[in-house]
Amino acid sequence: MTEGSELRLRVNGTWQDVRATPDDTLLDVLRRELGLFSCRETCGIGLCGACTVSRDGKAISSCLVLALAAVEWNITTAEGLVQAGQLHPVQQAFVDAQAFQCSFCTPGFVMSLAAMLAEPPEQRSVEAALSGHLCRCGSYGQITEAVRQIMADNDMHQEG
Repeated sequence: MTEGSELRLRVNGTWQDVRATPDDTLLDVLRRELGLFSCRETCGIGLCGACTVSRDGKAISSCLVLALAAVEWNITTAEGLVQAGQLHPVQQAFVDAQAFQCSFCTPGFVMSLAAMLAEPPEQRSVEAALSGHLCRCGSYGQITEAVRQIMADNDMHQEG
């Protein structure tokens, strides 16, 4: 463990005791202290989307947030979307559409789309949810197909 302050963070519905230095990002702590590797660092400046997590239901770049600032938040990572062994509908749509190649970017896309679906229907914007996400492999066609499936499934659930 590194030197630093002890923090208590709520991650994926569970309170976790971690250590963080004043300059540790939330991304650093999630990976190093909790072994949550779905959060990934690529750019380190919030432009690629690979480090996206949910803060109280809203998608954020965990590389831009100091861990010390996150003590009052409810943080969810892609690992936390799985409930009772079942993938979240967004995760399942990505699997069904084979919307990945190397899958490095996939958790970030998934987290932003899951946060979007948690918003009231009139506030949802696929474009806003996907802005700032980069896929180096160029799997955008499959990602678009997953988004179509997600939106179609969501529309059916709202009508029924």
